[in-house]
Amino acid sequence: MTALFTASNVPKTMNKAQLVEKLAQKSRLTKVTSERVINAVISTIVSSLEKGDEVKISGFGRWFVTQRKEQRSRNPQTGEMIKISSQRAPAFRAGRHLKSLFR
Repeated sequence: MTALFTASNVPKTMNKAQLVEKLAQKSRLTKVTSERVINAVISTIVSSLEKGDEVKISGFGRWFVTQRKEQRSRNPQTGEMIKISSQRAPAFRAGRHLKSLFR
């Protein structure tokens, strides 16, 4: 059986500090300014979602709030059936251009 990922092709995760650094390099902004920009974008998206609004960046994707239905599930410790209330959840759907980059 072959491994899906080897040491050379393990997907890498970019954290916020690395994102700030990349933005600073590409935009010729300072790291402090880049971090403020990223924080402002995230804050704007979150506040829009809290109000129930959708945020769409054409070609990239859209963030929206979805309503999950009430569910019945089983408590694994007791086996008792429990009710999980309906709830709102944030979601992201990739845009056409972003999807096409991975086909």
